[in-house]
Amino acid sequence: MEHPCPSPMKATSNGLFQGDNPLNFALPLAILQICLVLVVTRGLAYLLRPLRQPRVVAEIIGGILLGPSALGRNKGYLNAVFPPKSITVLDTLANIGLLFFLFLAGLELDVKSLRQSGNKVLAIAFAGISLPFALGIGSSFTLRGTINKGVNATSFLVFMGVALSITAFPVLARILAELKLLTTNVGRMAMSAAAINDVAAWILLALAIALSGDHLSPTVSLWVFLCGCGFIIGASMIVPPIFKWMSWHCHEGEPVDEMYICGTLAAVLAAGLVTDIIGIHAMFGAFVIGVLVPKEGPFAGALVEKVEDLVSGLFLPLYFVSSGLKTNVATIQGLQSWGLLVLVIFTACFGKIVGTFIVSLLWKIPKNEAVALGFLMNSKGLVELIVLNIGKDRKVLNDQTFAIMVLMALFTTFITTPLVLAVYKPAKMLSKSDYKHRRIERKSPNTQLRILSCFRNSRNIPSIINLLEASRGTERGERLCVYAMHLMEFSERPSAILMVHKARDNGLPFWNKGQRSSNHVVVAFEAFQQLSQVSVRPMTSISSLTDMHEDICITAERKKIAIIILPYHKNLRLDGSFELTRPDFHLVNKKVLEHASCSVGIFVDRGLGGTAQISASNVSFSITVLFFGGHDDREALAYGARMAEHPGVELTVIRFRDVEVDTSEGIVSIDAEGTPAATLVSSDEEFLADFRRSIADDSSIKYEEKNIQSVSETITILRDYCRCSLFLVGRMPNGVVALALSQRSDCPELGPIGSLLTSPDFSTTASVLVVQQYYDKSYAKSSQQMVEDLVPEK
Repeated sequence: MEHPCPSPMKATSNGLFQGDNPLNFALPLAILQICLVLVVTRGLAYLLRPLRQPRVVAEIIGGILLGPSALGRNKGYLNAVFPPKSITVLDTLANIGLLFFLFLAGLELDVKSLRQSGNKVLAIAFAGISLPFALGIGSSFTLRGTINKGVNATSFLVFMGVALSITAFPVLARILAELKLLTTNVGRMAMSAAAINDVAAWILLALAIALSGDHLSPTVSLWVFLCGCGFIIGASMIVPPIFKWMSWHCHEGEPVDEMYICGTLAAVLAAGLVTDIIGIHAMFGAFVIGVLVPKEGPFAGALVEKVEDLVSGLFLPLYFVSSGLKTNVATIQGLQSWGLLVLVIFTACFGKIVGTFIVSLLWKIPKNEAVALGFLMNSKGLVELIVLNIGKDRKVLNDQTFAIMVLMALFTTFITTPLVLAVYKPAKMLSKSDYKHRRIERKSPNTQLRILSCFRNSRNIPSIINLLEASRGTERGERLCVYAMHLMEFSERPSAILMVHKARDNGLPFWNKGQRSSNHVVVAFEAFQQLSQVSVRPMTSISSLTDMHEDICITAERKKIAIIILPYHKNLRLDGSFELTRPDFHLVNKKVLEHASCSVGIFVDRGLGGTAQISASNVSFSITVLFFGGHDDREALAYGARMAEHPGVELTVIRFRDVEVDTSEGIVSIDAEGTPAATLVSSDEEFLADFRRSIADDSSIKYEEKNIQSVSETITILRDYCRCSLFLVGRMPNGVVALALSQRSDCPELGPIGSLLTSPDFSTTASVLVVQQYYDKSYAKSSQQMVEDLVPEK
C-alpha cells in the first residue's frame, strides 16, 4: 500500500479565533517544543545538582523522557507535540545549535598545549583509545550476530570502536572544573589526554562516515576521506592569518567590531556547508574553524560571549530531544537484549578504566590518581551522542542498538563524578599548615600582616584598595602582603572553561605568573602594588557557589593568611539603602565565617574614599572603633591600631561600659565561643591597658569611654560618630546591651552592631568592617566545660 506524504507545514498560523490550530504550523509548534525542552532539562539539572552531575546528564535524561521511551508512549501527546512532519524543522534547529556548539568546543581546545604534551600524556591517550577501540570491535561481532544484522560490517566495526573509545572533552572539562581538579596533576593529564583522544576520535569518525555511505564503490569512501583531509589542510593555511589579523585589530576594553563577529559566524556556516558537500558532516567544518581561531587576546572571548548563551541554553537542548525521539528503551526486551546492554557497558568501562590505569602505573603515577584518571577518561556525554546519531542516520545502528548505546553513554557519564570523588579529592588530602599569625591581634605587631581580600566585581575595587592602603600602616610596605582574589562563579558556559585555562599549576585557579593580565580587575591591583610598594598578588577563584568557600579557606591556609576580607552580599543603591541581588553569596560568607582557620572581616562598602583609588599622600580617613568587649572587638581594635600608623588616618576608639549588669551569685556569663565572662573582662582590660600605653604620645588617636544603660542610649551615642569614614566593629561583642541589640539583628554574619550600622534606620555614609577573630575551638570547649563543672546542677 502506498502511504501519502504529510502536507508541508506552513510557518505561521492565523490564530485560534480564525479557526487555525497553532500546533499545525511550524513556528508555534517549534516554540512549544523549545519551551517544553527547556523546562524539562533545566528542572532535571536542578534536581541533579546535589549529585554534582554535569548538565549534559540532565539533558540526555530529558530527551529520553520526552521521547517514545516515557511520555511518547502516549500517542496523543507524541502526535500533538512531536508530530512526524515537525521532526525536520526540529532536527534542523538542533543541528544548527550543534554546529555552533562544536565551534565553541574547538575554541576550548588549545592546540599549543597538545604540541607540548609529554610522552606520559601521549601514552595515556593512546591507551584510552586503543584498548576500548579493540574491545568495541570485539563487541560489534556479538551485536552484529544478534540484534544488528544486515549492516555494512566495516562501517559498523569502526562506529562501535569510535563509540567506545571516545572521551567527551567538553563534558570532561566541566566535570574537572566542578570538582576543582582542572589545575591538579590529574586534571591536566586528563584534559590533555582527552583532547588528543578527541582529535583522534574525530578522524576515526570521519573515516567511519566515509565508509557508511550508500555507495558500493570503495573509491568513493577514499575520495570523501581525502577531500576531508584536503579541507583541513586548506583551512589551516587560509583561515589562521585572517583570524590573527582580526584579533590584532581588537583591543582590550573596547567592543569588537560587529563585522568581525558576523564574518566569523558566516565562516563557521560556510565551513559546515563545505564538509557537508564533501559527505562528512557539517559539524566537522565548524569544529575546525573553532580550533583555528587564536585563543590569545579579546577576540576569542568576544566570540564566545556572543554565541554561548543562545546556543548552549536554547538550541543545543533540542539536539538531546532529537536523540531522545530516536531512543526507545522499550526495544530492549528479553534477557538477551539486557545482557548485551550489560556487555556494552562493561566493555566500555573496562577498556577505558583498565587501559588508562595500567599505563598510568607504568609511568609511576600514584594508584589513586591512576584510578581517577581511568574514571575521568570514561566520561562520554554529547560527543558520544553525536557519533551515535550519525550512525543511526546512516542506518549503521538500528533502534535497539542505538538505545543500548545511549544508555551506555548516560551510565558512564553519570558514574564519573561520584567515582572520582570516592577515590581522589585533593582538598581532603590537604594537611593544615602550622603557622602562628592567624589573627591581627598578636604579641609582636611589627610582623608581616597577610590579608586575603575577596571581591566579586569591579564595583567595589576602589574602596577595597583604599581600605588596603590604610591597612598598610607605616611607610614600610613590606609589613603588608595582600592576596586579591576575584570570586567568579563557574557555569556550564564555554567562557568559564576559557577562564580556567589561564590557571596556574598549583592546584588552585590563579592567574599565570609572569604574564601581563588582560583582566581589568587584576590590572587595578597591579597598579596599586606599583604605587604603594605593597606586595599584591592577584588571583581568581572560579568555582560553583556551593563550594566557593573551599577555595577561599584553602587559599587562606596555604598562604598563611591572618584575615580574610569578604564583600557584603548586598549592593548599595543610589538612595543609600542596600538591595539583595545574589542571595547565594550570603551563604558563601556564612560558610567562610564557619570554616576559616583565620580571622574574617565582612566589608560593607558605602564608597570608602570615593569612586577612585586614593594615593598614599592623599589619604584622609577618620576611623571609629566601637569596643564593647570580647574576642572580636579586640581584633577590630588591633586592626584599627594598625591603620592608625598610617599618616593619613585618624582613629577614634569608643569603649562602652555597661552600668547595670546582673552579677547574681550562681550565674556565670559565657560568650558565643564558650569563654567565661570573667576571663573576657580580664583579657579586655589587659588589652586596653596595653593599647592606651602605646598611644600615649600619639595625637591622631582618641580614646573615649561611654557608660551605657540601654539600647536607645547606645544608638544616640553612635549617631554622634556617623560622619566618620569607616566603622570597625566586632561580630560578636560582649555585654548586656550588645546582647539586647543581637535580638534585633536581621543579619547574623554582621552581628548586632554591624546590623545596626547597616540598617535603613541608621543614617550614615560610613563604610563598616565587621571582624570575627579566629580562636582555638578546642580551648573554647575546654573553658566551657570548666565552667559547667564549677556551676552546681539545679
